[in-house]
Amino acid sequence: MNETPRPMRRNEIRAMNETLILQAAEKVFAEAGFGGATMQLIADVAGLPKANLHYYFATKEELYRRVVGNIFEIWLHAADSMDGAETPAEGIGAYIDAKMDISRRHPDGSKVWASEVMHGAPVIQDYLETTLRDWTAGRAALIQRWIDEGRMAPVDPQHLLYMLWATTQHYADFGHQIETLNGGKPLSEAQWNAAKASVKQIILRGIGVL
Repeated sequence: MNETPRPMRRNEIRAMNETLILQAAEKVFAEAGFGGATMQLIADVAGLPKANLHYYFATKEELYRRVVGNIFEIWLHAADSMDGAETPAEGIGAYIDAKMDISRRHPDGSKVWASEVMHGAPVIQDYLETTLRDWTAGRAALIQRWIDEGRMAPVDPQHLLYMLWATTQHYADFGHQIETLNGGKPLSEAQWNAAKASVKQIILRGIGVL
């Protein structure tokens, strides 16, 4: 005997709607930017009434900051693999893997962040001046410790981090260019694995840990 499906609880409906809105907002902000995006367009992409958006997010800026905050948190957690690593090769290699995977799973979020920063971070400057600055200082100190211990080449830690960000996020921010050069097709699973292996080999060899 078939059981009647349990009605969704209010918190489950809220979580589902928020997910729909955030996914739609990420796509619209990536394509139109903050200035070109509208709450009506985001509602249309989400398949929800515009009033629903304003129920969950009072303003476009509030929704935008949530989208940016989400991708930022994902990036911050990607560095967890560095913190507990026993060697620079293990830590930086795992960080490259994590950042490449994020570029594949969240390309629109990466584009939103890149566009915001390229326009002078008018909405999220406070993120850069606080959380990102503190995070960067902490990871730079870890890299400097590995250098001081003679476990990797003496490179500038901050510039190494910039290189890691630029290289891994290229696969999201310039995904269309990569697809065009790949015969108009997204990278396959095998091609993604090959890309990660190549990036790790080049960077880890360059810092003397491979």
